[in-house]
Amino acid sequence: MWKNRDTDHLDNSIRHFKGEKYSFVGLVNSDSEGGEVWIGANTAGFAVMNTASYCLKNDNVPVSEMDREGRLMYRALEICATLEDFETFLDTLSRPMGVEANFGCIDASGGAAWYETDNTSYHKIDVNACSEGFFVVTNFSVSGDASRWKGVERYRTAYGIFSEMESAGTLSGLHPLDVVDSLSRSYRHEVLGIDLTRDAEEFLSHTNGYAVDQDFIPRRSTSASVVIKGVRKGDDPAQAVLWAALGYPSVSVTVPVPVSVEPHVPSALSRFPASEDLSSFCGLAGYLKGGYVFMDGVSNSSHYVCLSHVLGDSEWARSTLSCCRDAERKIRTEFEDIYNDFISGKISEEEYLRRYDSISEGFFGIYRESFEDYIHWKGPLHIR
Repeated sequence: MWKNRDTDHLDNSIRHFKGEKYSFVGLVNSDSEGGEVWIGANTAGFAVMNTASYCLKNDNVPVSEMDREGRLMYRALEICATLEDFETFLDTLSRPMGVEANFGCIDASGGAAWYETDNTSYHKIDVNACSEGFFVVTNFSVSGDASRWKGVERYRTAYGIFSEMESAGTLSGLHPLDVVDSLSRSYRHEVLGIDLTRDAEEFLSHTNGYAVDQDFIPRRSTSASVVIKGVRKGDDPAQAVLWAALGYPSVSVTVPVPVSVEPHVPSALSRFPASEDLSSFCGLAGYLKGGYVFMDGVSNSSHYVCLSHVLGDSEWARSTLSCCRDAERKIRTEFEDIYNDFISGKISEEEYLRRYDSISEGFFGIYRESFEDYIHWKGPLHIR
């Protein structure tokens, strides 16, 4: 299950919580003191995420009583183990629920569903019944008012990418890192019929590297890309892993976090707050994004994205995508050496978590090392 989060709250962290029934890990605003989560997974193997919808609300509930999606998901992670638990939870919430959203859920029994939810009711879509083998959701609900749909352009791009994977037979074997790299770092635009990632050499040789930042999957407002690797029916829920790239994905690095009873989140992922902190994942990603990808200035400068360093090598540095991938390969190798021993039964969960702790504090160092040229470049931070 994958979420590309767009929000005004760009400082994000991964935190561990001990809930009423289950412990869980999830994506939060860095200044949050608890009570809200924007995607997460718990120790029962249940995971939940949301996307905002703009076509479901048809009532007079005031704005002051809305935007409770984060609280709803936090509570669901505390008490739900299955899709049926989540449905009972929704059925018994007091009305109005204070939400207008699509909630995606998976569980350890093979369940996967979307719930298009307004203040009084919800419409369920069973992903297992979808002929494509996947289901893409952006900022509209199929049961809502079609004249108010948002995010259709990004939906078309994501759907196109997943469809090609399905046709090629690669979808079922997709790794969480493949999801982040293929979608959250994609500069493909289905409406315009362009793919700047695929055609980077031609694009960079015929332009100055700038593109209009409209309707790509990664946006200026993207705060994180998170993939939750769930478990098959009969597997130990402790095998679930949350993979998170905090900040703008094209200058960030995706890190695995176990879903465990006790906290095992690397400090550089959970730091409070993350902003302007070059010793945290989100802070460093924000620095790189501000220096090499986006401009702030007069007129319409904020409407453009600079892809010259994202997609292409320069005289003094590799592309940021190359830096991301290099760091992720190293982190994946270190993690999966341990993880594969755990899921194969060679080591216990206790040993898996102990060995994870012994390597995970080094993940941030791998990130910094890969981006060393960008961190220490002494030139101006814009328009290089």
